Amino acid sequence: HFIAFVLSTMASKGKGSKRKSTVRFVLDCTTPVTDGVLDPASFEKFLHDRIKVNGKVGNLGGSVKIERDTSKLTVVAVEPFSKRYLKYLTKKYLKRQELRDYLHVIAPNKHTYELKYYKISEGADAEEED
Repeated sequence: HFIAFVLSTMASKGKGSKRKSTVRFVLDCTTPVTDGVLDPASFEKFLHDRIKVNGKVGNLGGSVKIERDTSKLTVVAVEPFSKRYLKYLTKKYLKRQELRDYLHVIAPNKHTYELKYYKISEGADAEEED
């Protein structure tokens, strides 16, 4: 009886629906958005237009969803989806907006990227005052 029970439970686990695991990444743009430097709506559109699924651009379908709060973008994607790919697209967007010289992309934890300003030395301010 015990062997029949084990075999039946193993068979039922194999028949279950295969649910694909999803990954959630957050792009925190709070600092540049509050300063009025970056527009989160245009950044969301850029990501929507540029993210490739199965080698095709603009084919997000149900596998990638982009949600926008006031200054944070959340990308929910079916695995495999690389966090590094999001960093690449973010840097590409900053370059296109000519903000790459002022902002950089930092990963504070495993599922988040932040856009922060580069630290500028105090010597540059003293030269401008003359």
